Amino acid sequence: MNTFEFKNLVKNLKDNLKQKSFFKNLRKEVETGANGTQDYVVKKGINKDTIATTRQ
Repeated sequence: MNTFEFKNLVKNLKDNLKQKSFFKNLRKEVETGANGTQDYVVKKGINKDTIATTRQ
């Protein structure tokens, strides 16, 4: 392996490690159930503003 190939290999490894660390550190958590995405809220009737369940 000549020095040019070796330098490219080292550079690629550095770039991959840097990219992985960015993905690991800059990832944001998602709040489950935000904006009503998890449960359905009843909008009309006597049970208005309650969360509907699938239990019967």
